[in-house]
This record gives sequence, C-alpha cells and structure tokens, in this order.
Amino acid sequence: MLAIKKARKLIEANPSDPAAQIIAALVLALESETTISVSQLYKLDNKRFELALEILNEWRLDRHYASKLRLLDSSSMVQSLGEIAPESRSM
Repeated sequence: MLAIKKARKLIEANPSDPAAQIIAALVLALESETTISVSQLYKLDNKRFELALEILNEWRLDRHYASKLRLLDSSSMVQSLGEIAPESRSM
C-alpha cells in the first residue's frame, strides 16, 4: 500500500491521535512547502516514523514525476511548433 494511502487511513481513522496530527502536519508542510520540526517527527513511534519517511520518499518521487511531465509537455510543444514552422514558411 502506498504511504500516502496509509497516511490518509491513519488520519481519517483517528484524527485526534497525536501521531495522526503529526503525519497530517508533515503532509501539509510538504504541500505548502513550509517547515515541520524534526522533533515532531521524533515523537512518532517507529512504525509511524517509518511511515513519515515513506511519505517523504513518495513525495520526492512524485515531484520528479511532475517535473518529467512538464518537461515532456514542453518538449512536445516545441516539437509541434517545429513541425508547424516549415509549413508556414512555404506559404
């Protein structure tokens, strides 16, 4: 199961649980590109700390995938412009 899905289930199952609140704070910090204290993460038990690390890893990978998609979009756009340009010159 993906860490993001595990985190969602944890947060939804018991939103008042301190571990769920810390995981939620981590997710919000990642999304808003703000900070979260490492000492907060250290308050998690081993299982939840590992979940936090998995979230960080998945988030980082997703960011790279998003960058790849933007690169592919830009590349496709440039290629399509290159295909259109020769035709417009001949007119």
